[in-house]
Amino acid sequence: MSDDLMTIREMCDAFEVTPRTLRFYEAKELLFPIRDGQKRLFTRRDRGRLKLILRGKRFGFSLEDIRQLLDLYDLDDQKNMQLTRTLEMAERRKSEMQSQRDEIDATIAELEEQIALGRKMLAEQKTHAA
Repeated sequence: MSDDLMTIREMCDAFEVTPRTLRFYEAKELLFPIRDGQKRLFTRRDRGRLKLILRGKRFGFSLEDIRQLLDLYDLDDQKNMQLTRTLEMAERRKSEMQSQRDEIDATIAELEEQIALGRKMLAEQKTHAA
């Protein structure tokens, strides 16, 4: 097997994904393995794309966002458009995540207040019962 080509099993092992995941990304036209009968052979380009797909998913990008970024890679503009769009999307996602974090922090603070109130009420009940 060429160093540039990997089987589906090798891809699964290297990226800790399932064959189903790889087939899903192929069906969504995010990966384009070489078909050799029933066998799928993944190129270096596929590995690079999968790495970006998994990173994008970890950051919370939609598959459509990821597809758009990957498609921009093929433009012949020294990758300026892809980088510009990636930065825009990353900044938007970061802002969304910070908002979510702020909401979670506020909810945790409120929950801590309720827990403290509940403990105080329970302690008072124990005091009156004694």
